Amino acid sequence: MSAFLFKQVMVLVLGGGDLASGAIYRLSRAGFPVVVTELAAPLFVRRTVSYGNAVYENEFTVEGITAHLVDSSERALIVLQQGRIPVLIDPDRASIQSLRPTVIVDARMAKVNLDTRLSDAPLVIGLGPGFNAGTDCHAVIETNRGHNLGRVILQGSAEPDTGTPGSIEGKTDTRVLRAPVEGYVSARAAIGDSIAAGQIIAEVNGSPITAPFAGVLRGLIHHRVYVQVGMKIGDLDPRIQREACFTISDKSLAVGGGVVEAVLGAAHLRPLLLSAEPERAARPR
Repeated sequence: MSAFLFKQVMVLVLGGGDLASGAIYRLSRAGFPVVVTELAAPLFVRRTVSYGNAVYENEFTVEGITAHLVDSSERALIVLQQGRIPVLIDPDRASIQSLRPTVIVDARMAKVNLDTRLSDAPLVIGLGPGFNAGTDCHAVIETNRGHNLGRVILQGSAEPDTGTPGSIEGKTDTRVLRAPVEGYVSARAAIGDSIAAGQIIAEVNGSPITAPFAGVLRGLIHHRVYVQVGMKIGDLDPRIQREACFTISDKSLAVGGGVVEAVLGAAHLRPLLLSAEPERAARPR
């Protein structure tokens, strides 16, 4: 990890989806060694901008930064030495004990706190609703679009989940593609394709999913995921901007900036951030 500016401050990011990837990208660019954990079959749909897509592709590059699937914490450290981001399948969080990161970022976007605790690391950060700064993490980053997007919250919670996707050119719920039945998704179009209104985008066990309007297919869940009825399986963007399907979004980068601020602004980590030699920060009382 000698190539990293902050080699002594390892960051473990739980989840490698599109919103997590803004934090992964900005932390890596800022000089932090980053390890990512994921499920064996991740559920994200914006695969072309998700470092967690390395689970499916073995190796995957987003905006010049490459993630590589590894099978152990020991292998993760080797991949870090090579200047890449290791992605570890670790749904049970065993890597927290084996890697002992200085910072943990819960970026799984479950909208509830699944299992993250204040004592998990010297600095624990939660993205979006479901976390309470000062209770189960040290800082929460606002993920809702608007005036507070990317803001670091040191006491309290992010804005509650509205249950409605953010509006893009007036499209909200209709831009989210959902499974009509349970089963595996068979793609009839690829991410980045221009889609006509009424066009079949995919099928689930023979049941077609058609485009409610013309746009660009921004995301589609991997065919290895067994989906349930009503589950989000795709994302149709009414803007005809194919390049946006392959670059990290403004929202994700704003959230990532908040994560970097939370790390650099943590007073109890300041001695470690300025230290030349690797050592462990004392856990805050």
